[in-house]
Amino acid sequence: MEKKIKNLIDFAQGIHNKENGKELYEKYKADINTVTPQDVFLIENEQLKMGLTSKEVLVSVDKLINVFYESLIKYEWEKPVEGTFIYYLMEENEGLRLHLDSLKVIIKKQDYIGDRNIILESLKELSVYNEHLQKLENVLFPYMEKKMDRFEGLKIMWSLHDEVRNHLKELIEKVEKGNMKKESLNIELGTLYYNFYGVINKQELILFPAATGVIEPEEFIAMHLQSFEYEFAFIEAPEKPEIKLSDFDNGVLKDGIIQMETGKLNFEEIEHMINAMPIDVTFVDKNNKVAFFSRPNERIFKRSVAIIGRDVKNCHPPESVHVVEKILENFKAGKKNSESFWLQMKSMFILIQYFAVRNDEGDYLGTLEVSQEISGIKSLEGEKRLLDE
Repeated sequence: MEKKIKNLIDFAQGIHNKENGKELYEKYKADINTVTPQDVFLIENEQLKMGLTSKEVLVSVDKLINVFYESLIKYEWEKPVEGTFIYYLMEENEGLRLHLDSLKVIIKKQDYIGDRNIILESLKELSVYNEHLQKLENVLFPYMEKKMDRFEGLKIMWSLHDEVRNHLKELIEKVEKGNMKKESLNIELGTLYYNFYGVINKQELILFPAATGVIEPEEFIAMHLQSFEYEFAFIEAPEKPEIKLSDFDNGVLKDGIIQMETGKLNFEEIEHMINAMPIDVTFVDKNNKVAFFSRPNERIFKRSVAIIGRDVKNCHPPESVHVVEKILENFKAGKKNSESFWLQMKSMFILIQYFAVRNDEGDYLGTLEVSQEISGIKSLEGEKRLLDE
């Protein structure tokens, strides 16, 4: 590791350990003055390797950004053009700034009783920014993490997102109850402003420049397409490009790997993944022939390989086959997309669902039958969250 990075890590650790900030700055001034967005990620990643948690690093990260600010603001990077993924993320940030400014005008009036509903509504509107954060977490972060180990430090930014989300949720609840004192509300709103602007700065000073340096143009196109699965915060949704994610080598079979729009799997993974699901799955093709069925550990309805290629009407008792045929007719005609039935069988409560399977153009490909024993699901109450484990 080059000496500059070692010095910057020592500086960051000194700040984390609450050593004398002025002395640290003077000691590492030369390296601080040349810090880059990529350096920041490398520093944070090394701190994580040293055993610090994301939340522990987050405690001192704002101090670091303040010290690095002059170097980061001068860093030259290729700004995004209209119609690109990062461009709209930056537009959303500008929309957030404008919204915060409008809220600031209301707050300056100090009429927290008369303006409580207006403030509450404005705070609720901030919740749409979660769509922006999810685009970072679920679209941009994965691409960056695949590029370099240093981007493990992105989990620190994710921790910041969670802090901002939780604080906004708690503040909305407090304002709804209407029992906050003026001083307390001032402090809460001030912290909220500080956190939101901190999120924006970290993106535009560090995240976006670093991403632009490692992500390929075609990857940014793919990210832009994926962003339409989320809402656009504080801006009108742009026109979606006609190009599709499926144009990126979708469906290619190479070395036993099937590349799909949402990932890639080999045959063994596909087979055992389907069989691991606690459901019976049967697929009937567009010609009403049974094409596939799963083999879960505990089957509800028995199946034999002999039924593959069999007409589905021959797989049901004569008394009910007309119902199945009607379902398929409605699916093919586009009149319906799903049907559900449920029945009790011994100690089981069975939910049977039929789904029309269509391609991107809406053409009918077949019908998926899904059967599931749901008595345990029906008896669920309260909550059991992931963090309860």
